Amino acid sequence: MALTADNVVVGITGRVYVAPADTTAPTTSTSTLDAAFVDLGYVSTDGVEFSTDKTTTQIRAWQNADLVREVVTESTVTYSFALLESSQAVIEAYFGSTMTDGKISLDPSSTGGSKSFVIDVVDGDKAIRHYIPTGEILSVEAQTIANGEALMYGVTVTAYATAGRTADIFYSEFEA
Repeated sequence: MALTADNVVVGITGRVYVAPADTTAPTTSTSTLDAAFVDLGYVSTDGVEFSTDKTTTQIRAWQNADLVREVVTESTVTYSFALLESSQAVIEAYFGSTMTDGKISLDPSSTGGSKSFVIDVVDGDKAIRHYIPTGEILSVEAQTIANGEALMYGVTVTAYATAGRTADIFYSEFEA
């Protein structure tokens, strides 16, 4: 395989969007998103962490305790990021509740329900789009309120299986 520096993608910029779970899906890495997708604004310099966790079970034979197979018994796809803007959409996503007249009621068990998410990664003319058809913010980070520090809304989106998949990932340079 040849060494090709142009194949190195850096997450120079990007966007994180949220929409109701039944919103029309994107079709490419750069296609215009349905108007229901709301841009959640600036993300901290840590960017977005994408993780696929798997739990496996080893199957061993009676003879010599040979390992003959290993099967995936559990798997989870998550996306974690910290939002920097104190917009209505961000606050509602973080607290899992709807804001009314500038007030949001805090219910620690509320997640806001299932939503669709899009995470765009852009490096010049290269684009990678992560589309989560159905995901839910099940974890939020503690919020630090300190002099000289931006309020951050750290969240983790857990992707659920929809039609046999948890996410679609589009790569612009490979699209026909």
